[in-house]
Amino acid sequence: MSARSQLRAGLAFLAAAQFIVGGWALLSPRSFFDIPWVGMRMPYNAHLMMDYGAMSLATSVVLCVGAVTLRQTMIRTGLAVYLVFALPHLVIHLRLLHHLTPGQRVPLLTALTAAVVIPLALLALTRRARKES
Repeated sequence: MSARSQLRAGLAFLAAAQFIVGGWALLSPRSFFDIPWVGMRMPYNAHLMMDYGAMSLATSVVLCVGAVTLRQTMIRTGLAVYLVFALPHLVIHLRLLHHLTPGQRVPLLTALTAAVVIPLALLALTRRARKES
């Protein structure tokens, strides 16, 4: 599989994940908040959940445009936008693990770590894809 194909697939995956999560949080904020990883026994805030959903949907647009166009600037911008959220999000949750049971911690940390590793790997692929062009 070429670097360009891997980039397109990776960007499409991230865009779809952001779209699904964002749509869920925006359209059904209470059910999204009720996920133990999200609510973490804190008070419910519908406004915050809907804002998070809208932000995730906006991020999905940038990632999708990168996947469709495969323009280096768009790809790198989309991945940078995603990482500016994903890296602090991982760090925040590392500090808040006391809210979760051990069985909830592993899948959460796996998902949040993947949310940082995948875009970093895709950023590295942008160099290889550029050479293929």
